Amino acid sequence: MVGRVVISNAGRDKTKVMVIVKETENYLLVCDGKERPVERPKRKNPKHLKLTNTYLEAHQLETNRALRKALKAIGYEEEM
Repeated sequence: MVGRVVISNAGRDKTKVMVIVKETENYLLVCDGKERPVERPKRKNPKHLKLTNTYLEAHQLETNRALRKALKAIGYEEEM
């Protein structure tokens, strides 16, 4: 599930496009490379995320710049 593009459905970041960077027991850690950098991911309840069928590759999750570029390339820049 790591690398999957998601859309936040609840909270201050509602409608923001993010990527899952890590899974814990009850939560998913997500980031967008801008407001939520890779170094400081947001902990979200899976119920508050809308899963998409889009996945990013591991090298696209390494840096904030690569992550923003990947999200823009797949057409999610307008929500950011």
